Amino acid sequence: MKNTPANIIIKMIVLSALAAVLLAATFVPTQAQLKILQDEQQTQALKAVLPVAASFDPVYGDKLDADGNPVALYFRGVDSSGNIVGYAFRTTQPGAQGLIELLGGVSADFQTVTGMEVMSHSETPGLGAKIVEPGFKAQFLNLPVADLSLSKDGGKVDAISGATISSTTVVNALHMGIDGVRAKEG
Repeated sequence: MKNTPANIIIKMIVLSALAAVLLAATFVPTQAQLKILQDEQQTQALKAVLPVAASFDPVYGDKLDADGNPVALYFRGVDSSGNIVGYAFRTTQPGAQGLIELLGGVSADFQTVTGMEVMSHSETPGLGAKIVEPGFKAQFLNLPVADLSLSKDGGKVDAISGATISSTTVVNALHMGIDGVRAKEG
């Protein structure tokens, strides 16, 4: 078989088709595994931001995900008797370098932030990325909502040095999440 232009084109088409089949064969199982890992990450984060809850009941809105499934607006945390002990919510806000997505928790009376977990971010390593560090996140454990602002603004949250935008974004995102749940539940 000579390397005529037609033969080269046929070989390229066959190779491209083979590559497409291999890519598709690895994509589907990878997506399923990724979904499982995301669900596990969310479950662990829910338990971290609302540790007193025995289970979490999602509250759905009109929004659908890429697969056409309803997206949870927030979660009601309930104890073993079925009493609501708090709420957990997911919120996304623009940070200094990109979007910051976090999961926050608030008590049933909306008076206390019960925790915060960063689900994803693209902040600067060594600066804004410190929002995921235990020392920063610990500031939000059982923090009165009235004190949910940066210390420079009279609150109890110490901003990360050199990353005030990221710190402010976390505080604002928590306020927005709490206000959103309060509007639906309160």
